[in-house]
Amino acid sequence: MANDLKISPSLLSADFGNLKADLDKINQSEADWLHIDIMDGVFVPNISFGFPVLKYVAELCQKPLDVHLMIVQPEKFIKEVKDLGTMMMNVHFETCPHLHRVVQQIKEAGMKAGVTLNPSTPVSMLADIITEVDMVLLMSVNPGFGGQKFIPHTLNKVKELRELIARTGSHALIEVDGGVNLETGALLADAGADVLVAGNAVFKAPDMIDMIHQLKQLKK
Repeated sequence: MANDLKISPSLLSADFGNLKADLDKINQSEADWLHIDIMDGVFVPNISFGFPVLKYVAELCQKPLDVHLMIVQPEKFIKEVKDLGTMMMNVHFETCPHLHRVVQQIKEAGMKAGVTLNPSTPVSMLADIITEVDMVLLMSVNPGFGGQKFIPHTLNKVKELRELIARTGSHALIEVDGGVNLETGALLADAGADVLVAGNAVFKAPDMIDMIHQLKQLKK
C-alpha cells in the first residue's frame, strides 16, 4: 500500500472557459495526477471531450495523466491515449469481454493499466486479473456525470478489494471516483484507498490549491 494518499483532480469539473488558469493551479498544487474522463454517450449517458482538446490539456498539464475511458471498445484508442503521454490508462470491466488482452495491450504500449468497476459490479469479478493490473478504480457514483452523491457501500468494496490485493500479492493501487470530498475522502482513506479522484470538491473550492493540500492530509 502506498504510504501517502494520492489526489487526482478530475478535469470534468474544470472551468472550460478558463481552462489554462485551472490547469496552472493544478500544476502549482500538491496534486499527484490529473484525472481525465473520456465519455462516448454510448456506455455512459454523456459525452465529455475528445483528443483534440486533450492534446491541449496534455501540453499544459505538468502532472501525470490518469485517463479513464468510459467508452465501448476502449482498446481502439490505446495509441491515441499513449500519444497524450498518459501514465495510467483505465478501462471499464463492463466494456471489455477480453479484459486480459486489453490490459496486456495497454502495458505493451508503455502505460500502466487500470480497470474500473461500476457501483453494481462486485470486486470478486477481478479475482482472475488482480495480479495483472496496476490499479483498480471503484466508481462511488454511477458514471457519466459530475457532482453526484457518494454511494456509501463503496467503503465496503474498498475493504474487500484491499483484502483481495493482500491475499493475491497484487501490487494494484485502489482509486475511488465520485462524490469525494473531505468527509467521504477521510472515510475512504481509512478503508484503504490509495488514490482519490476529486472533481467539484477541488475545482469549485474557493482555494483549489488549499483544498488539494487538505485532501492530501486525510491519510492517517
